[in-house]
Amino acid sequence: MASATQAAIFGSLFAAPLHTKPRSVTIRIRASKSSNPPIVGRKLRAAVIGAGPAGSSAAEALAAGGVECFLFERSPSGAKPCGGAIPLCMLDEFDIPARLIDRHPNEFIAMLRREVLDSFLRDRAQSRGASLISGLVTSLEIPTSSHAPYVVHYTKDNARHALAVDVVIGADGANSRVAKSIKAGSYACAIAFQERIKLTDDKMEYYEDLAEMYVGNDVSPDFYAWVFPKCDHVAVGTGTVCSKQDIKVFQRAIRARANAKISGGKVIKVEAHPIPEHPRPTRVRGRVALIGDAAGYVTKCSGEGIYFAAKSGRMCGEAIIKASEGGERMIDEDDLKREYLKEWDAKYITTFRFLDLLQKVFYGSDAAREALVELCGDEYVQRMTFESYLYKKLADGNRWEDAKMVFNTVGSLMRCNILGKKMEGLKL
Repeated sequence: MASATQAAIFGSLFAAPLHTKPRSVTIRIRASKSSNPPIVGRKLRAAVIGAGPAGSSAAEALAAGGVECFLFERSPSGAKPCGGAIPLCMLDEFDIPARLIDRHPNEFIAMLRREVLDSFLRDRAQSRGASLISGLVTSLEIPTSSHAPYVVHYTKDNARHALAVDVVIGADGANSRVAKSIKAGSYACAIAFQERIKLTDDKMEYYEDLAEMYVGNDVSPDFYAWVFPKCDHVAVGTGTVCSKQDIKVFQRAIRARANAKISGGKVIKVEAHPIPEHPRPTRVRGRVALIGDAAGYVTKCSGEGIYFAAKSGRMCGEAIIKASEGGERMIDEDDLKREYLKEWDAKYITTFRFLDLLQKVFYGSDAAREALVELCGDEYVQRMTFESYLYKKLADGNRWEDAKMVFNTVGSLMRCNILGKKMEGLKL
């Protein structure tokens, strides 16, 4: 089984120079369409639950735009288990400094540690005026009238506290308490399992400009496995949604596949975490909005979530700034749906649906994965993939080339399925 499927999909991504131009974030306040009353004697108060890339980006936008913002994080020193790959466009768009990057394979895909990125984004939100509360949110009290406050209940330093706010943003991950509080509905979750393995310097040289992705039923029946380099270690992991009970079997398989390159390494950390498989049925209810993993913003096929988490956080924060006219006016559900949800879906929902379809077609069997490898050898497919991944929207193609791509896709699937059946016959 070829281990090059993901490398083929993103093969054309490993060719551009790395740029990190510093820039300042400017919040432009436009007139909203809200008819809600002005707030007298204070600013709009917002609570952001969770200080990962989604929550910190939302808090930064809110604080910079004039909203009184409280950012909750139960474990500021920790971070979600994650491969840590981010696209080049995120470095510039979110002003991520080069010093945070551990590796950049062929100077294109940036590899970093989530604990480093999360800490940086959280500190930047604080510098813009967000108040960080290091505590565990235990429940959210929902108001019974339209303009009454939400009450965030949390524990800090072994004591119980409560905070009244006007708006709540749930950025508290796949098992979001905020989502449960507003009955946002459930979604299927994959499980990701990862080991951080410290290698000797000579073995780390192999990963100086390389990240690896592996596919095959042995390492995952419906996703892929990876070896992603960090500063002095590699993250080795896999994920699945349909066979969660076998996740450790798949982890042993990826270790066996990569054994020649990671043998002798020392496991320094073991991590596991749920990953949402699609957006939640409800992402806005009342004056509560969900972002990042809490909203289900992780793409199928690639499993990418960091960029979409940060982007959804920023878009949601800026939507609240606009609707409240810089924190001067109360907002409601219609404002959040219009300024945040409608804008997000218009920009990204087609991409999510396309990648969902791609995973269903190509990740179901080894034969289908071989078809994807074959298909991705085409230069046009690589260019379309490159543009879509880089700019975070489906690239505009050529109709004739698109028709050829569909024809080639069908041909590849037919050939590889026939090949797959022949191989199964030989095994019998």
